[in-house]
Amino acid sequence: MSAFTIAPSLLSADFAYLAEAVQAAEAGGADWLHLDVMDGLFVPNLTFGPAVVAAIRRVTRLPLEVHLMIVQPERYLEAFAEAGAERLTVHYEATPHVHRAVQQIHALERQAGVAINPATPVTVLEDVIEDVELVLVMSVNPGFGGQEFIPRAVTKLARCREMAARRGLRLDIEVDGGIGPENAAQVVAAGATVLVAGSAVYGAPEGVAAAIAELRTAGQQGLLTAQRQGEWRA
Repeated sequence: MSAFTIAPSLLSADFAYLAEAVQAAEAGGADWLHLDVMDGLFVPNLTFGPAVVAAIRRVTRLPLEVHLMIVQPERYLEAFAEAGAERLTVHYEATPHVHRAVQQIHALERQAGVAINPATPVTVLEDVIEDVELVLVMSVNPGFGGQEFIPRAVTKLARCREMAARRGLRLDIEVDGGIGPENAAQVVAAGATVLVAGSAVYGAPEGVAAAIAELRTAGQQGLLTAQRQGEWRA
């Protein structure tokens, strides 16, 4: 595996052929699968619940990250863990008790992530970053696929990287929203270790495998840039 992870987002797949989309990502070289769970309250959209995650679990060996874009995510952590998710990511904005949610995830023996929206400052992570395995910087407003990348996410990724480096942490820094070959190098150079890509993978005319390969090539260029600058990875 490379020094960064490619996690196709099934939000952009054709739900009528979901198993095929999952298998295409696995065969095409994806590292994880990113599953966006939406409740129509925290975001203006509805997607799927634990039953669909369990069905996906049956057709792939890839790790599953469930990204909970829902209010009070604590209510469903156990259900998604039982469905087969290895990683559970909650939004800072969706619960007044982020640390408690992280504790619950760890009690379920799963890896914990905390996501922040575009208008949420990185500083809110100061008191939870040492307790999680992943932070997720949203580079679009959550709720829909196919949105345009918000450039200031690059600065936020760099700030997350610096925050982790000051503490000697080796956690993953994930970016989600509008990611494609045109900006993969930039976000990896800034500090992203996990690239979530939906439309760039499932909407690519050349197919899923070719799209993942193109993303990986672009990301490797960003990794080389970071290494030349003496940045965050050896």
